[in-house]
Amino acid sequence: MQTPAVDIEGVTHRYGGHVALRDVSLQVPPGMLYGLLGPNGSGKTTLFRILATLMPPSEGRAQVFGLDTTQEPDTVRQRLGAVFQAEALDENLTVRENLRFQASLYGLHGADRRNRVDALLTRLNVADRAGQAVSSLSGGLRRRVDLARGLLHRPDLLLLDEPTSGLDPAARRTFWAAARRLQEAEGTTLLLATHLMDEAARCDRVGILSNGALVTDGAPDALKAELGNETLWLDTESPAALSDRVEAQFGVSTQIVGSTVQVAPSDPPAFLSALYEAVGDRIRSATIRTPTLEDVFMVHAGTVPDSDQERVLAQVTGAQDQD
Repeated sequence: MQTPAVDIEGVTHRYGGHVALRDVSLQVPPGMLYGLLGPNGSGKTTLFRILATLMPPSEGRAQVFGLDTTQEPDTVRQRLGAVFQAEALDENLTVRENLRFQASLYGLHGADRRNRVDALLTRLNVADRAGQAVSSLSGGLRRRVDLARGLLHRPDLLLLDEPTSGLDPAARRTFWAAARRLQEAEGTTLLLATHLMDEAARCDRVGILSNGALVTDGAPDALKAELGNETLWLDTESPAALSDRVEAQFGVSTQIVGSTVQVAPSDPPAFLSALYEAVGDRIRSATIRTPTLEDVFMVHAGTVPDSDQERVLAQVTGAQDQD
């Protein structure tokens, strides 16, 4: 049996009286791109800090390739790299100088250092910028250089904490294309923390964090399939009352998400017609659609990550209303 790249068991972490993580257990196989999806404050960065050996958990244990992050921090650090929200680059140095300096910290020298730096510059399509100061680069280029920095010592696990924050869509796509190529070429396990749905959808597997708890986990398509082929979203002034009425009269389960009630009947159009006849006066609008990752998050966490919230609520309550 393969040793998991990440093995977290019963991890809880407190900052004084605030509980940032609540009994989180998780395993990530080697070579996987695993995404932790959650809004700001859900515990993503705290979990990354524990895995990066920057602090021990209040309770539970965390291991990287079988190495305990608290008991064996030095050995763990040799196996992982990190790209955090804030870049770890010196703006006054050139791209190549930044990478040479970082490689020296990892014990790479001479031909080994030169070859590794050159290889990453080429793979990440920044070789033509090697002699430029980092301060002169665009945000997307800086991110690719920072990704190269995190990969210099060939880590088995790379932590990516919202690595595309602040990038435009084109730069984000380029960053992820480069990350995927490196994953395939070197077999690196990628652990991503994000609040962006499209980034989570790129992952092989996704775990949803809400209020410090891991509320669900699985492949994106499998998580969507759990909601059915189509789901029905009902916007109402009294979601609790509508939910109770629908469950009592029609015998189907419902989920309250903000001001909406989510239902997954076997025949949504026919069900909606019957529903309007029975309780149409309680429904402000209704939407039928194929489940999305946003829907999965809304069902399990009761909301959506910050940057997607207005867009998703617009979809649910008015963009695709059914009469």
